[in-house]
Amino acid sequence: MTKRALGLVSVLLAGSAIAAGPAERETANAIARARQVDGKLHSIIALDPTAIDQARRIDAAGAAALPLRGVPVLVKDNIETAGPLPTTAGSLALANNVTNRDAPLVARLRAAGAVILGKTNLSEWANIRSTRSISGWSAIGGVVHNPYALDRSACGSSSGSGAAVAAGIVDYAIGSETDGSVTCPSSLNGIVGLKPTLGLVSRTHIVPISASQDTAGPMTRTVRENAMLLSAIAGSDPADPATREADAHKVDYVAALNGATLRGKRLGVMRFAAGFGTDPLFEQTLNLLRAQGATLVEIKSFDDKAIGSNELDVLLTELKAGMASYLATTDPARVPSRNLADLIAFDKANAASEMSLFGQELFEQAEKKGPLTGAAYKKARLASFTAAGPNGIDRMMRTYKVDALIAPTMPVAWKIDAAFGDYSVGGGTAASLAAVAGYPHLTVPMGLIQGLPVGLSFVGGKWQEARLLALGEAFERARGPLPGPRFLPSIEDAPPVAQLLQPVRR
Repeated sequence: MTKRALGLVSVLLAGSAIAAGPAERETANAIARARQVDGKLHSIIALDPTAIDQARRIDAAGAAALPLRGVPVLVKDNIETAGPLPTTAGSLALANNVTNRDAPLVARLRAAGAVILGKTNLSEWANIRSTRSISGWSAIGGVVHNPYALDRSACGSSSGSGAAVAAGIVDYAIGSETDGSVTCPSSLNGIVGLKPTLGLVSRTHIVPISASQDTAGPMTRTVRENAMLLSAIAGSDPADPATREADAHKVDYVAALNGATLRGKRLGVMRFAAGFGTDPLFEQTLNLLRAQGATLVEIKSFDDKAIGSNELDVLLTELKAGMASYLATTDPARVPSRNLADLIAFDKANAASEMSLFGQELFEQAEKKGPLTGAAYKKARLASFTAAGPNGIDRMMRTYKVDALIAPTMPVAWKIDAAFGDYSVGGGTAASLAAVAGYPHLTVPMGLIQGLPVGLSFVGGKWQEARLLALGEAFERARGPLPGPRFLPSIEDAPPVAQLLQPVRR
């Protein structure tokens, strides 16, 4: 946590009443937990100085039947919240971006009774600036550390949200995803993360990358909490045309968990998305699913070339247009940058702080892209979406007659490396399929490998969040509890791994 946030914690705790109500107590406990552990993690960019006051107002309002009454929620710092905190996307270019606006999803959280505790750290610009970036690093927040092993990545871009939930600062956080940015940090930090159907949750007042792939999503300790958070934030927003069908498709996701079972369910095992060191744990999980009455259907291959060859062009074209549109809504006195070219110039002028670790070649490629009306862009978007959606998830589910597709979400967390950046050894196929299609993707902790978490992905068709959450709930119950994080400096220094790395004495 930043020095500013730590100082703020002391002020808030000093002002807490002795006879505090339940919302105030829970908020004060979250602040105290942040003070205790976040100096090791850097998961929080700033705490909201109004958090205790928010909680007191909720307590004063009485025992209203609100689903998230008094629950502290952390929000990724590319999502606007009303109040004194800027929305920075981790960049110094937005360090003064105080908009005094609640994103509609944040307004829905408040209406459900939640306390907005603060803003979480993230991969700067949600990891779209460079191919050599370090997941979880931002110029404002530093790098987020994984609470299971502090030298390991928390993944990105919603790294702070993942680490804060795993560390027990809060049980509920909001992340956002373009491709893997909710599900990867959820997997690596051992929590539950859901990337919803694109259009189920509003994107208004969220710093954008891609109009065709961006969505916010809930990140929580358990599947039930995830369903609670999704129920609060889902719904149509007149300012976001993609959400026009949301109200017609949203359901009570908590009620949908009633009677959750794996018995009689058919699950498509995406073998083409497995491997990268998770095979033994994945096989154990498949045996557990069978024992719970699920039928497993093998899917050995899938041709994803049309996704890989087109997705980046789509993202970069949409980034250029979307960033200009977002910046136009900010105060030019606080945010002089008005477009992507201005942001590129800002980074160059502030290279010592912004570009000492890695560059901005993706920003520069995006600046060269044409308009959204261009034929090349439209062709690339159609090709990638068709491959991932109609000819990908939809076809696999129809052909193999399955309720959902499953695979390991990611490998174990890799080490933070300032020299080489991220170097995950494969993984993320399930995330890319769901992201490009705009379909839902749930990850639930599957188990640990040498003390590091690995998630199990459940992928479904459009608007099938309730089905995935019910499958995740049934799996979570069958799997049983898992060990929490130990804040180890390194797994290589901890028993029994440390002993096994030593030579046999002769």
